[in-house]
Amino acid sequence: MTASTRFREFKMPDVGEGLTEAEILKWYVKPGDRVTDGQVVCEVETAKAAVELPIPYDGVVHELRFEEGTTVDVGMSIIMVDVAPDGAAAPEASKAPETPAASAASVAEPQMPAEEAKPKGRQPVLVGYGVSEASTKRRARKPAAGKAPAGQSVPAQPTGSPQAAAAALQTELNGRGGGVVTAPRPLAKPPVRKLAKDLGVDLATVTPTGPDGIITREDVYAAAAPAPAPAPVQPEPAVEAPAPVTAGARETRIPIKGVRKATAAAMIGSAFTAPHVTEFITVDVTRTMKLVEELKSDKDMAGLRVNPLLLVAKALLVAIKRNPQVNASWDEANQEIVVKHYVNLGIAAATPRGLIVPNIRDAHAKTLPELARSLGELVATAREGRTTPAAMQGGTVTITNVGVFGVDTGTPILNPGESAILAVGAIKLQPWVHKGKVKPRQVTTLALSFDHRLVDGELGSRVLADTAAILEQPKRLMTWA
Repeated sequence: MTASTRFREFKMPDVGEGLTEAEILKWYVKPGDRVTDGQVVCEVETAKAAVELPIPYDGVVHELRFEEGTTVDVGMSIIMVDVAPDGAAAPEASKAPETPAASAASVAEPQMPAEEAKPKGRQPVLVGYGVSEASTKRRARKPAAGKAPAGQSVPAQPTGSPQAAAAALQTELNGRGGGVVTAPRPLAKPPVRKLAKDLGVDLATVTPTGPDGIITREDVYAAAAPAPAPAPVQPEPAVEAPAPVTAGARETRIPIKGVRKATAAAMIGSAFTAPHVTEFITVDVTRTMKLVEELKSDKDMAGLRVNPLLLVAKALLVAIKRNPQVNASWDEANQEIVVKHYVNLGIAAATPRGLIVPNIRDAHAKTLPELARSLGELVATAREGRTTPAAMQGGTVTITNVGVFGVDTGTPILNPGESAILAVGAIKLQPWVHKGKVKPRQVTTLALSFDHRLVDGELGSRVLADTAAILEQPKRLMTWA
């Protein structure tokens, strides 16, 4: 039995859609522990949520490749398992499934003799492609058009950056009468490629400073601006955690990663892509608060969480039904406004890992008890840190309840891809003119931000006014719905 058949590696999977890395939060196993197919071995945090990873085969843990707190690229091996601890031959079915990855862009390479072996050790790879340990001989390539003729030796590729290697190789081939060598595709992670595209930087002209010749964000900034670029980020330690606060310390530094990092990028993108407009309205919600108390004792709502947010959500859904054009998105590629005939209602939730916005699917079709149940499950899952990446995708309109912090109002930023977000302020007892007299009433302020590319002032005003009117007179939930 060989080591390759006895030991199996489990690689960091892409647990979301297009994620490039994840942080190992906690290991549930240690070397020597026996594991079974489907057993959860660790918890990881991506840019969207915390997720538990199950192992895909039986065996004994041989090695944990990374410590807790380490950020690992998708495709990297994180745990090795001995699938034949008793010495029996390991079945082929026990092989760990390969991590899905897109095909690498084709790169023209010089011919190599069939007998030349690939160098051992870690090879530079793109995120999601895994790390290869070369140990077998390389198959001879067929001659390609424009390359050195058959029988002519090709010089070994020089070390250094891919661009420098290609240039040196081209020079030597020109001296021998060889053909053209195409420069390799620069190595960079997808977010860095997008940054370069946004800044108009050709990655082929960028000098990489990252490990194994990978282009970093700082490299792109340096190429884009004539002024000194931000200093290169130092390699992250194995365990990323806030520096311990010593006596007299004046600062604490917390790494920006995971959910907070993704939220920051999304908010910056939203703020500078969609032109925001925010409108405000202050409304007497005394009748709504009375209805909340009545519903708490209603047998149809028994065991369900009933609070003002539930009726605010229902009021907004009715307002969207009366003004369906607000429930839309902007399709820049096709130059279209896409009106959604369903409402996936996002609820902004503050968690220890940062702000997340899971959504209630098809909220428009739910009864009040169904909406209350979905809202309760969504909040409970978010607080436990178990919200899945899928639960945060596909939202159309969002509610953020800043009132729970005693805040009166704010100017919320749109969740990327959505057209509107409603902020609900604190509900307070205030003097209010009611039926011609000043009386103490329950009052709150609503703020609606919307994308002015597809929602004009009239439409946004109608949605906000309808929502406020329902909360002032909740019987409109029946007459307008």
